[in-house]
Amino acid sequence: DGIPASGDRTLLTDRLRKRWGFDGLIVSDYDAVPQLQLQGVAASVADAVRIALHAGIDVDLHSGTYLEQLPALARAGKVPMAELDAAVRRVLEAKYRLGLFRDPFRYGSDRERAERAMSSPQHRKLAREAARESMVLLKNNGVLPLAKHGRIAVLGPLADERETLLGPMHALGKPDDVVSILSGIRAAVGTAAHVDYVQGVGVDGDDTSGIAAAVRAAKAADVAIVAVGESLAMIGESDSRTHLDLPGRQLDLVKAVVATGTPVVVLLVSGRPLAVPWLDQHVAAILDTWLPGDEGGHAVADLLFGKANPSGKLPMTFPYDVGQVPIYYAQRPTSRPLDIAHPEYTSHYTDAPNAPLYPFGYGLSYTQFRYGKVHLSSDHLAPGGKLTVRVRLTNSGQRRGTEVVQLYVHDVVASVSPAVRLLKGFQRVTLAPGESREVAFALTPEDLAFHRADMRLGTEPGKYQVFVGGDSTTTHGAHFMLDAGAGTGVPH
Repeated sequence: DGIPASGDRTLLTDRLRKRWGFDGLIVSDYDAVPQLQLQGVAASVADAVRIALHAGIDVDLHSGTYLEQLPALARAGKVPMAELDAAVRRVLEAKYRLGLFRDPFRYGSDRERAERAMSSPQHRKLAREAARESMVLLKNNGVLPLAKHGRIAVLGPLADERETLLGPMHALGKPDDVVSILSGIRAAVGTAAHVDYVQGVGVDGDDTSGIAAAVRAAKAADVAIVAVGESLAMIGESDSRTHLDLPGRQLDLVKAVVATGTPVVVLLVSGRPLAVPWLDQHVAAILDTWLPGDEGGHAVADLLFGKANPSGKLPMTFPYDVGQVPIYYAQRPTSRPLDIAHPEYTSHYTDAPNAPLYPFGYGLSYTQFRYGKVHLSSDHLAPGGKLTVRVRLTNSGQRRGTEVVQLYVHDVVASVSPAVRLLKGFQRVTLAPGESREVAFALTPEDLAFHRADMRLGTEPGKYQVFVGGDSTTTHGAHFMLDAGAGTGVPH
């Protein structure tokens, strides 16, 4: 309500500590205390320190303003000693709980030991596995997985990039330790395939002089792998973008390569959802690699050549166009939903679909999964009860694969307009070809609690819908009634 959190006593002391019973340590965000001046609620650094300590900030992160200002403020009586003592006591108690009085260096890091551990075989193996499981296959018309023979063109400004794959704020990560996408592909195929590499264009800028060489490489290849996306300078804190399409002339590169007729696989390297409808319509396959870290190149190759099967799912919605933003799966229903047959006077775009390019929870595999009918243990959920949701999942394809089974609920009528879907559970299930398994979820009244019109956290009796499937648009479902008294309102 216009009060910066680091200066809000009502929030940090009255609500968090007194009302909710929090007895731990409160630390400011990076330089948040002196920034109270920039936010217009403190006239000076000293004023900012006084306001922050009174609000309940125990530790000032990074700026040093507590160290500089508190002694004089305390001597002048502008900061009550009781407030200072309380903050010091909470700091000491936190150190005691952490065991630092017994062992002051208990959590201290040995940089050399940490760097050795990071490069150990077991850590590299885990990094590779984590990268594989985070990647999301967005499209595949059958070109993937690739064969490890013939001629492969590896193109794009991010194909031989290392630092961007680490992402921002990568601590002890070193670009020299990163396996680039190009290196990963070359290591995977060895001498069985010929790999041509051409950068083509930069991530940004208007230089297109390298596209001709990329086109020649694509024409001579059996498949073209194009790595495009965002540079490190575009990703992370304070690096916002007003557009979500490919920056620079990267789309021109992809269009030129697609025009050769060679099958094109696009690898997206990015820190945010990108709006890439042209790619979705024209290329053979799209794999979102995100920022995959040290073993990123090997992980990409594992998926491209079928050593591993993609299993990642989108943790956010991908818009068709930036004009759809904010767009998210848990939106509330509109009073004028789209009617395709009679779109006039309904909520819709005249130049784009209402639906996202890729929905929340979406992700493909090299195999197929079939969901059976959703079964509920009861058509009523009583106070203190539990409802079991079951569905039979079958791997109906030809490869071993992992599906992320997702459970969504929808409150049909409530005192506050309910979200169209809310994720309430998910399970990773690995199945061999032809194998089936029953997947079960448990729902309790507490899972259905929300902040009602009376601003109390609780439930309301009525009808609920349950959906189980591979993403947030699934229609496999059932319904049940939540009985009266199943949840008590809690002040919030």
